[in-house]
Amino acid sequence: MRRIDIEVKVIEIGDPREVVTRDGTTHRVATATVTDDSGDIKMSLWDDHIDQVKVGDPIRIENGYSTSFRNETQLNVGRYGKLIILGQ
Repeated sequence: MRRIDIEVKVIEIGDPREVVTRDGTTHRVATATVTDDSGDIKMSLWDDHIDQVKVGDPIRIENGYSTSFRNETQLNVGRYGKLIILGQ
C-alpha cells in the first residue's frame, strides 16, 4: 500500500544496525513496533529518526507505505514520507 497516513504509538525499538544500500552508502536502521486500535506492526526507522523517536511516543506517518519483509508486513516512512512526533 502507498500513501498511508496513520497515527500510532511506539511500543518497542530494536537496536540500530548498519546496512549498506545499493548505491554503496552506509546507513543505520532499527526496527520499531508500533500500535494503534487495529493492532501492532513493525516499522523501519532510518538514521536520524532512530534518535528522534522514543518508546511511548505517539507519532504520525504521512505519505508512508507498507511492504512485506521476511513474510511480515512493515510500515515505512520512505523518501517522500514524513514522520511527526505528536505533542512536541
